[in-house]
Amino acid sequence: MLILAMKLLAVWDIQAILSTFLLLQADIRDKDGLEKVFASARFDAVIHFAGLKAVGESVQKPLLYYDHNVVGTINLLEIMAAHGCKKLVFSSSAAVYGSPKNSPCTEDFPLIPHNPYGRTKLMAEEICRDIYHSDPEWSIILLRYFNPVGAHPSGYVGEDPCGTPNNLMPFVQQIAVGRRPSLTIFGNNYATKDGTGVRDYIHVVDLAEGHLFALRKLFDSSSNIGCEAYNLGTGKGTSVLEIVNAFEKASGKKIPLVMGQRRPGDAEILFSSPAKAERELHWKAKYGIAEMCRDLWNWASKHPYGYAASESPKLNGSSR
Repeated sequence: MLILAMKLLAVWDIQAILSTFLLLQADIRDKDGLEKVFASARFDAVIHFAGLKAVGESVQKPLLYYDHNVVGTINLLEIMAAHGCKKLVFSSSAAVYGSPKNSPCTEDFPLIPHNPYGRTKLMAEEICRDIYHSDPEWSIILLRYFNPVGAHPSGYVGEDPCGTPNNLMPFVQQIAVGRRPSLTIFGNNYATKDGTGVRDYIHVVDLAEGHLFALRKLFDSSSNIGCEAYNLGTGKGTSVLEIVNAFEKASGKKIPLVMGQRRPGDAEILFSSPAKAERELHWKAKYGIAEMCRDLWNWASKHPYGYAASESPKLNGSSR
């Protein structure tokens, strides 16, 4: 799905968004549909979030991921070029780094993704770099997300994954509201403070603001951005057990745990160095794990079944 906004709001106000934004929908694999969108109005820049993002699913269905994430990106860039829209913020991922030997991870680390999802993100990045080198009129910022979590502080906008969640926090959230029985932790014998894997978690509001700062950079007449990659993270590593403990504190709910074996390809420790984004985009994450868990629980407690109008049956499975 591709959603383009005619105006950009720096403040999260749901009613203002609904009344101010023009929402047009198309599949990025459908070039005719994209053409109709771009023919409907003039767009100065695009934030490209569209794509599939589940690592496990990408292993099972690689062609689907290459179709959506690579072919779709090529289609989008072709239509943008045809309409003279050459400013892009691309939603990339820390998955492009694979399992680096040390952290914090900087943008110049080797790019060695371990799964089809990460490879599609890296391919899209390379396409962006190539299109810039072929035509310097392009200005492109590649934002490498670490682990987005949380919800809008209002409690009315949050993550509602279809099926079994592929990420830790939505899974924990569903356990807390009684939709799942327990959390399986994959590996508790890593060389970390408590034996569980360490990751860099970033509040979704900080992540959203990172895109605003990226757009401002693209429109800064004194800056020739070219095609540049930036990490969006906090620069701090948090273990799986620390996340569980923080969510239990925020929700007042006990999260039953099951210890499982390590998963192949999982990095032991992976967290970002956001120094480049702080220095060049003037962006810095403001929220910590406590705020992430607080806002996620605010959303989950108000919407235990997500955006569904009525309760659905309890879900089975406990993998995470």
